[in-house]
Amino acid sequence: MGRDFDARFDPSRRVYDEASDALGLDLRRICFDDADERLALTEYSQPAILATEIAMLRGLAGEFGLVAGRFGGHSLGEYTALVAAGVIALSDAVRIVRERGRLMQQAVPVGAGRMVAVVAPALDRAAVTGALQGLEVAVANDNSPDQVVLSGRTGDVLTAESRLAGSAGGAAMRLVELDVSAPFHSPLMAAIEPAFAYVLESVDDRWDVSNAPSVTSNVTGGFHDADATSLRSRLVRQISATVRWRDNMQALVQQLGSVIELGPGRPLRGFFKAVGVQVLSITDLRSAERALLAQAAA
Repeated sequence: MGRDFDARFDPSRRVYDEASDALGLDLRRICFDDADERLALTEYSQPAILATEIAMLRGLAGEFGLVAGRFGGHSLGEYTALVAAGVIALSDAVRIVRERGRLMQQAVPVGAGRMVAVVAPALDRAAVTGALQGLEVAVANDNSPDQVVLSGRTGDVLTAESRLAGSAGGAAMRLVELDVSAPFHSPLMAAIEPAFAYVLESVDDRWDVSNAPSVTSNVTGGFHDADATSLRSRLVRQISATVRWRDNMQALVQQLGSVIELGPGRPLRGFFKAVGVQVLSITDLRSAERALLAQAAA
């Protein structure tokens, strides 16, 4: 969670300092101390991941001159992308996503919701749609040609899984339960949207929306507009809407020569690979030095 960047680079340290001051808590401890159990809670994990990704980016920008022309992020990652592009200040963003995480956790009691990834080569989306008929289940993430994620009431998701397993293509499918605390990106999250809209309205006068067109929107699949009202509306809707990541990848690839995935994990590399795009994934300082030095040499 960025410990090596914090130890090596001043810009990375300043990110953790700024984020900790904004939140009124020691974010380093949450990220670096394995005994601190708060990282398992959405309220804390969301600002911790965002700060770590920005700490990595700013450290690499200072050390290797890493500069991006376009930005995209999956779900929480959309906020990291907006910070990286200069649309939302880091201090505002960590407060926003902490409140986002708190509200999302409160929307549905623990255990009442479930998320499951449906994985198969050239996934039959018609079969998935058919399996959801009459159920309180939605496609939360359209991740790649080979994967979608379902989200909804626990019992209904289990019913959908049973239907998919018994379908004509069920033998080729893998159903992978996600280790999450709530059914994110489903209509069950819609109840918290008014409260989250209020959170965004309290800070959106400080946004630099002139940079928003360089960032992809999970809700529309394309790039954001240079308009605060539009950006706020899309971020509110993102809580309960499908993450259109396949469309985000397509929008990014059309405008970029290369793609670098930055963060404490590398969940997006496989999605890009499924659409024929190779990605440099940087998860720690060692992988950064290996990837960026090799890229510079080429």
